[in-house]
Amino acid sequence: MRRSRADEFMEFAAGRTGHLFRSACLLTSGDTHLAEDLVQETLGRMYASWGRMARIDSPAAYAQTVLVRTYLTQRRRRSSGERPLAELPESTAGCGDDPALRVALLDALARLAPKDRAVVVLRYWEDRSVEETAAAMNVSAAAVRTRSTRALARLREHLGGSMAELSAAV
Repeated sequence: MRRSRADEFMEFAAGRTGHLFRSACLLTSGDTHLAEDLVQETLGRMYASWGRMARIDSPAAYAQTVLVRTYLTQRRRRSSGERPLAELPESTAGCGDDPALRVALLDALARLAPKDRAVVVLRYWEDRSVEETAAAMNVSAAAVRTRSTRALARLREHLGGSMAELSAAV
């Protein structure tokens, strides 16, 4: 029996939502509510184009690309500059997680420009190649290399000596 389009999509979404959410959390510097919105919008766009997925080699990579482009589009909007003031979002207690290290990294990521943050997440969290990152962001490979070099330098500036102290405590 042939599965329906909706059933195929639901299976895909169930398998990828966690991964997309983790990436979205990094892109949004820990703003879990915005990350949820990005994942929902990404999955909505994926569902709208699900009938054409047969022509796409890797729906998972395509979903990641849609997520990054949705994030960058959202950051360009004027209202995206609004940030509610509140305490840090709840985090799940994981094995070996160091909350101080996590907060320091999220804070440093938040200080990066949106495109720089996207490059760092795609290149070093998602472990994508320069070419894959360039395709996802719709920029040249040279732009990705330049942005990643500058973004890493900024992260080092923001973290300073605290990174060595935090990682030594882990």
